[in-house]
Formats: sequence, C-alpha cells, structure tokens
Amino acid sequence: MAAPSQRGSQQSFGLAAAPELDDDGRAARTGNLWTCVAHIITGVIGAGVLALSWSVAQLGWVAGPLSMLCFAAVTYVSAVLLSHCYRSPVVAGRGEEEQSSGKTRRNYTYMEAVRALLGRKHVYVCGTLQYLYLYGIGVAYTLTTATCLGAIKKSNCYHAHGRGAARCGSGEGEQHLFMLLFGAAQLVLSFIPNFHSMAWLSAVAAAMSFTYATIGLSLGLAKTVGDGAIRGGVAGVPTATSAQKVWLVAQAVGDIAFAYPYTIVLLEIQDTLRSSPPEGETMRKGNVVAVLATTFFYLCVGCFGYAAFGNAAPGNLLTGFGFYEPYWLVDFANACIILHILGGYQMYSQQIFTVVDRWLAARFPESAFVNRTYAVRIVPGLPRYGLNLQRLCFRTAYVASTTGLAVVFPYFNEVLGLLGALTFWPLVIYLPVEMYCVQRRVRPWTATWVALQAFSVVCFAVGTFAFVGCVEGVIKKKLG
Repeated sequence: MAAPSQRGSQQSFGLAAAPELDDDGRAARTGNLWTCVAHIITGVIGAGVLALSWSVAQLGWVAGPLSMLCFAAVTYVSAVLLSHCYRSPVVAGRGEEEQSSGKTRRNYTYMEAVRALLGRKHVYVCGTLQYLYLYGIGVAYTLTTATCLGAIKKSNCYHAHGRGAARCGSGEGEQHLFMLLFGAAQLVLSFIPNFHSMAWLSAVAAAMSFTYATIGLSLGLAKTVGDGAIRGGVAGVPTATSAQKVWLVAQAVGDIAFAYPYTIVLLEIQDTLRSSPPEGETMRKGNVVAVLATTFFYLCVGCFGYAAFGNAAPGNLLTGFGFYEPYWLVDFANACIILHILGGYQMYSQQIFTVVDRWLAARFPESAFVNRTYAVRIVPGLPRYGLNLQRLCFRTAYVASTTGLAVVFPYFNEVLGLLGALTFWPLVIYLPVEMYCVQRRVRPWTATWVALQAFSVVCFAVGTFAFVGCVEGVIKKKLG
C-alpha cells in the first residue's frame, strides 16, 4: 500500500510543480472583465479628456456633445468588429465556445491580425501608422506631464503671491526640465518585462483617470452653479473669418478623435484575458462598460467646462488656469494626471519594445549584445535584475527621442488633434472593417457589406477633414 501512495504523492507533486498553460502553450492568461476595463480606461481616458472643453467651445452646444456621442458609437462599433478577429480563421457556423477550444489561431497583436487576415501588403501600412501613433502618444504624454508640473508650480505661486503675479511665470527652460524629469521616470518604467506584468500599473492609472476627470467635472459644475449662468453658444467660438472657423472645427474634431479610440491596443488587452468565458465575450462586455464610462466622463467634463468658461474655455482644462481655487485640489488633479500618464505611456510604448526585442532576437540569434542577460544587483538587499544591453540602449534612445520632440513641438491641442486625425480612419475604421469582412466571410454587396463600407467612407471624410485642419494648426503655431 505504501508504494502506490508514494507514486500518487510524486504525481501530485509533479502536477503542482507544472505551470498551467493555455491552448497555445503560453502561460495561462488570468485577466477578467475588470482588468479588461481597467486596461481600456487606462488607454482611453488620458491627455485627450482635458482638451474636450476647448473642443466643445469650437463646436458649440449642439455639435460639441453630438460629436462626442458619434465618436463613442464609432469607437464601440470598431472595437466590436476587431474583437472578433482575435482568433482566426472562423469556420462558418462555429460558435464562440468552439473558437476558444484551441483549434483556431490566436492573433496576439493588431499587427498579427492584419497579417493573418489581410496579408503582408497591409502589414507595412498598418505597422508604419500604428508605431507612428504609439510613438506620437509618447510625445503627447511628455508634453502633458510638463504642462501639469508647470501648472502645479504656478497654482501654488498664485495662491501665495496673488493671481497673475509676474514671478509666477513659467519659462521654456523650466518646461524643458519637467520634460526631462518625466523622461527619466519613463526610462526606469520602460524595463517592465512585458504587457502582462502591467495589471497593477493599469489599475492605478485607471483610478487616477477617474479621479482627475471627476475633479474637472466637479470644478466645472461648481463654477457654473456659483456663477448662476451657462456660458457658450450654439455656434461656439466666433472668428473673424469663415476659414478660421473651419480650421478650429477641424482641430476640435481631431482632438475628439484622439480622445476616444483604443483599437490599436485592443487585441493586446484581449490577449491578457482567460479563455473561460471566451475572450471575445469578455472583451465585448468590457467594451460596453468602458465606452459608457468614458462617454459619461467626456460629456460631463467637456460640457461643464464649456458651461463654466464659455468661449474662453482653455485648451487644457486643469492647466490652462480656468480654475484657481481650491488650489490644493487643482494640484491634486494635476498630480493624478501625471500618475495616469506614467502608466499610459508604458501601455503604448511596451508594444514597440516587444516588437523590437523579438525582431532583433530573430535577426541576430547569436549576438550576445541582443540576447545575453546579465544579473546585476542595482539595489543592495534586493534580488538581482536581468539586464540586457540591447534593451538598455534602445529604450533609452526611444525615451530620449520622444522627450526631444516634445521640446521642439510643444503644442498640446494641435499635436493631439494631428495624432488622432492621422490614424483615425486607417487604423480605427478601415482595417477593422476589412478584417471583419474577411473573418466573417461577408460577401460584397450584401446588406452588411454595404453598411460597413458606408461607415468606412463617412469616417474617411471626417478623418481627412480633421487631419488637414490639424496640420494647418501645427504649421501656424510653429511659424507664428
């Protein structure tokens, strides 16, 4: 009797020691609905929310809120289409449960989905735009952080010396210093191993985003109630010429386009979810919760900010000094923005780091510089850190370059709008629509195909309009 008991204990020990694997041989995913929502909110509610009051001011009381609702609907539709493309190909008549059985191929990233469903030609276009967008977000977040740090300093100075005090000004040198400090912090965070290690960072960032959005909402509501009037008009900010109004409207549309979509990171988020219930089912529920939550905050922040300041709504609600008191609350809100952006920067940048690491490892398999890891004790008493020289060099150069571009082009609203308009149609609309049609075998000229193509054409017109306006804004600021 003793022998079987010993064998049983050995087998039990072996089973306990064996790591749990998913159907693709990788470590078991552990994400659920709430980690999914946290990741989405981290990617969506960022720097863009602070420009929404300015955007509503350019569009007016009718077009402003309506535009935000339209972009929310577009974002949701795009996310639902893309969530069907995580596993491919889909066999006609197969349900979601069967798709999660391991008989289908997982597309771990947006790029892999494009390659699997549309082919290599689309990959080149997709890759160029996707990584340009991800890189541009790093520049935009560097700008935002420097602005927030400057706002904290200025708020405290105004409280101590009075509003508009000359000594409270912030020069370019100070802004550059703040950008360098943010770059140094991102350099440290850039050595987080992979996206699956960032659940805690996304949770903190999501909490911070709700906090500062709520503060902005509350301050706007309090000012509106305190003044006893709702400012603004149906047509928005008046301009000297019709052309100026057109450019401002285009920039406002670009800012809203930047604020909403998260389809570029959707498949990466879906790849963190456990397979039971099916990833697609969890992802679609997460899309509903996240889009509803962000739309509520966007409407509240944008509309109450416009109601409070009218046509004088600042480009950045919490740093443009529409609010002065309570100064400590304004400081706290800006600190929350900084903490959120610390996580948001990494959520986007880690995708570039992962692709570069894999490409270099495949291209130079024998290189010690690329593949060798050195155990280094950075802090006495803590475990050694696995240092890779290639990662150290590339990630340092990456963070330094985003910081440098932020110094050269410090135009918050214009940069956000340009990024949003540049990638809105190709990455958020066109490719998800085309991939869905291939995945679901949607035949040309059927009702579904016509509806999807009409959706794509309308979004193309909107994106082109916004892009032209934002380019005009950047050129005007740089030359003016």
